[in-house]
Amino acid sequence: MATRTAAQKRAQAKAEYDAFLAVCPSRQLLDRISDKWVTLILCALGGDGSPRPGPDGSGEPRPMRYSELSRRLAGVSQKMLTQTLRSLERDGLLIRTAVPTVPVTVTYELTDLGLSLHGAVRTIKAWAEAHMDDVLANREAHDARDA
Repeated sequence: MATRTAAQKRAQAKAEYDAFLAVCPSRQLLDRISDKWVTLILCALGGDGSPRPGPDGSGEPRPMRYSELSRRLAGVSQKMLTQTLRSLERDGLLIRTAVPTVPVTVTYELTDLGLSLHGAVRTIKAWAEAHMDDVLANREAHDARDA
């Protein structure tokens, strides 16, 4: 039996990722990136909702401070924002930079990996905003039939 290098083992495991299997690590990643706060954080850091948005509704990706993110994401608790930022940092989707000032200045910005995901979640966010009226009408019609 031939021995495989660590790189060969990783390549085989990568080829075998299947989110339909309960044990697949990609399922955990899907769970993380499908969270509403993850989507909104990625969109905020990616420039969506920028004070000067471009023609597609997004501005330039930029670093943001914790307090700015907290204000932008209406309804997020301090605990949830902190946990979500830590998990995104752990996954390599954003970088946390602390500057030793008084008080310490901390900013968050998307990595290249985070920017690659931003495009997909921005599309989902835009779809939700564009089709909300249709969804609300369907919910109302469905509830009326069930009543």
